[in-house]
Amino acid sequence: MNNVQEIEEARDIQYRKSKKEQSFIRKLLRNRFAALGLFVILLLTATAIFAPYFATHDPYEMDVTKTLLGPGEDGHILGTDSYGRDTFSRIVFGARISLLVGVAAVLFGAVLGSLLGLISGYFGGRTDAIIMRIIDGMMAFPFILLAIVLMTVLGQGLVNVIIAIGISNIPGFARVVRGQVLTVKESEFIEVTRSLGAKHGRILFKHVVPNSVAPLIVYATMSVAGAIISEASLSFLGLGVQPPTASWGSMLQEGKNFLVLSPELATFSGLVILITVLGINLFGDGLRDALDPKMKL
Repeated sequence: MNNVQEIEEARDIQYRKSKKEQSFIRKLLRNRFAALGLFVILLLTATAIFAPYFATHDPYEMDVTKTLLGPGEDGHILGTDSYGRDTFSRIVFGARISLLVGVAAVLFGAVLGSLLGLISGYFGGRTDAIIMRIIDGMMAFPFILLAIVLMTVLGQGLVNVIIAIGISNIPGFARVVRGQVLTVKESEFIEVTRSLGAKHGRILFKHVVPNSVAPLIVYATMSVAGAIISEASLSFLGLGVQPPTASWGSMLQEGKNFLVLSPELATFSGLVILITVLGINLFGDGLRDALDPKMKL
């Protein structure tokens, strides 16, 4: 009899979980702006993964006889740059850099920032004071300025760009997670778990983290957009990804020198950055609404 009840309870839990997931997906997809943002993200991901198939030319092949061609000229969809390289193909391959930096930097910052936020919010006291003063010191610098300082120390290169932007993301994640932990740890079920003799590690990763993950996911999604802008900014300033690697920021930097002769060089790369960041932010807003239990179906 007990086995039958356990099986029925397990089925009931699985059913409620399935209904909850369906409700979340329904709420997310009913938001047209979120669906549009999701489409942009999927398109960016597909472009980055299958860049060699989307590109019409070799993005690094130079032809000095075909410099600064206009859109559509000589088989070049968006024209060519000052070295005769195909602009469309470089934008396509630049999606790889933007996606890699955006995701990797946010993961780097999320892991370290979340750990600091967990420790600070859960243990409190002197530990909280020390960690938060360090975080406050980091937040005293504007995001991009902190990234520039770190790039100056670390040096140029793709890996260093990811590390610099990741470190710059740590304060935000630490603050978000700490706020959630301060709320969750005062809950009755945490007090019951603690009274039963559960260790700190079990309480943190078994109970506190799962109940703090929703706002963390939303913040991480929106942070990807910030990371992409930061990478483009660093590359524009000559501190990020170095030529001849295709990067939207470096294409902007090159295009600013030809705004009169060939304005599309900067225009197309700038539009791609704008559309990508807008799409990610729209999806992040929809994700926040879908995860909010107060929002109606």
